[in-house]
Amino acid sequence: MPVAIGKTEKLHIVAFKNADFSLSSIAGPPFFVLINPESYTCRYKIDYCDTQESGSSGTSLKFNKIPPQEFSFDFLFDGTDVIPSVFQSGLPVIAQLEVFKRSIMDYSGVIHRPHYLVIHWGTLLFKGVLVSMDIEFKLFSPSGIPVRAIAKCTFRESVPDQLRHAKENRMSPDISHQRMIKESDKLPLVTKEIYQDQQYYIDVAGYNKMDSFRKIKPGTAIAFPPVEH
Repeated sequence: MPVAIGKTEKLHIVAFKNADFSLSSIAGPPFFVLINPESYTCRYKIDYCDTQESGSSGTSLKFNKIPPQEFSFDFLFDGTDVIPSVFQSGLPVIAQLEVFKRSIMDYSGVIHRPHYLVIHWGTLLFKGVLVSMDIEFKLFSPSGIPVRAIAKCTFRESVPDQLRHAKENRMSPDISHQRMIKESDKLPLVTKEIYQDQQYYIDVAGYNKMDSFRKIKPGTAIAFPPVEH
């Protein structure tokens, strides 16, 4: 969406039916916030296995996984008419919240789950799903009707499997690999690079039915099978 010079761009959220976020899967019009947030939180986390032996004073942490990235936002909803808005004009706070929830949270019978979401604001382009929402009502009319509220939302990144595999570029010995041999490559050294141990180069040569591992024609594709532990 092009942004006009001098015009304030509103943070907006677009719902999608598919995890690939294709334009053909847009579920409805974007939801524009009343006021852009003053700040938002980006959370990164790394999980380690910390199983410790009984009677020991410490342990060597072993990498487990990197959980998806999370973003937290506070969204303001106002029914006092103090804050002019072309997006939520005239709607009571409760009605504004219902529109918001339908846009990003409600279960969709078409895809049998809530929608995938894209949050766009300035340089931020986040693709993920809503994982939690806390609504805090801040101001009330004399009759007890909420006239101002804050929705505290946490979103978790959702990356299509194909893109995730490409980004990870995993080089684990328990995963099959294929390597195009260059002129400078030596099978024992390439084997060590993949398995962290060059002792498997004879097995690799046998797996690929090679007559010799010393003279490999450049451009030859060599398969490196998973090793058995």
